[in-house]
Amino acid sequence: MSRLEALLHAVDKCPRCGKRALVEDPGSGETTCSNCGLVLSQNKVDEGPEWRNSSGEMLERSRTGAPLSITSRDMGLSTVIGRTNRDASGRTISGLSRSDLERLRKWDSRAQARGSIERNLGQALGEIEKMADKLSLPETVKERAAYIYRKALERGLLRGRSIPGIAAASLYAALRGTETPRTLKDLAAVSNLKKKDIARDYRILLREMDLSMPVADAARNVAGIASMVGMSERVKRRAIEIIRQIEQKGVSAGKSPMGLAASALYLAGLLEGEPRTQKELADAAGVTEVTVRNRYKGLRAELGLPTETVEKPQQTA
Repeated sequence: MSRLEALLHAVDKCPRCGKRALVEDPGSGETTCSNCGLVLSQNKVDEGPEWRNSSGEMLERSRTGAPLSITSRDMGLSTVIGRTNRDASGRTISGLSRSDLERLRKWDSRAQARGSIERNLGQALGEIEKMADKLSLPETVKERAAYIYRKALERGLLRGRSIPGIAAASLYAALRGTETPRTLKDLAAVSNLKKKDIARDYRILLREMDLSMPVADAARNVAGIASMVGMSERVKRRAIEIIRQIEQKGVSAGKSPMGLAASALYLAGLLEGEPRTQKELADAAGVTEVTVRNRYKGLRAELGLPTETVEKPQQTA
């Protein structure tokens, strides 16, 4: 804070002319003296409420709640009767009026979901929210999962199927659509459902809703697997380079992304002097040792690496 600004905070009159004629302009952030024109401060931060919307137009001076969100059953449009037993002027509500207000609160909460569709959405979106929080997923994935579930509900795909199952399948479809590196195993662990049940409902969504999913990128799984087995950043970068080389050769199609990432890390660890066993990488990736071994042999053959240049570490018992 400059000396002039400190003086402004200390007194409420102009230090040049001595008049108490200070004017604050919230648009420019300046404080000036209307008598002599001295600018006492500039670029001042307005700590009051913001009354403008995203388009820059002035709004009515009334505060609103949270923004609209497809992850809410009612899109965030509904209201509730508050729990404070006071009227608009702040006075305490009498006993008879308080009982009437409590009755209104009860019926208001019951009326929030008065149909089967609303109750279905409330339960399903709550499941999606819980699973997404456990997996630390961003808001975009939650919104996409909520959109897919709403479309499945509109098409009648919930008939004869469980709400948690379709909710988990919708979240997995959102993960695949946004290329977020989470597996069916991760989703099954936080949803208390079996992998095959989630996969079955996911295939139903793909077939009935004509969803098109991008090809999974194996390089996105490298960081997670490497962190679990304690491999350095240098090995991660080398593994990603190996995966990119294999993709350019066109031989990665049809391969499991987790198996390909684990085998690339296994090869990168050998080349960079940070070897890990096939069992360690297979457990971290959720695949079998046979998968890692076969993919490793394929990578070594495609990259033209002779066997003697790569020395295998001793397998742990």
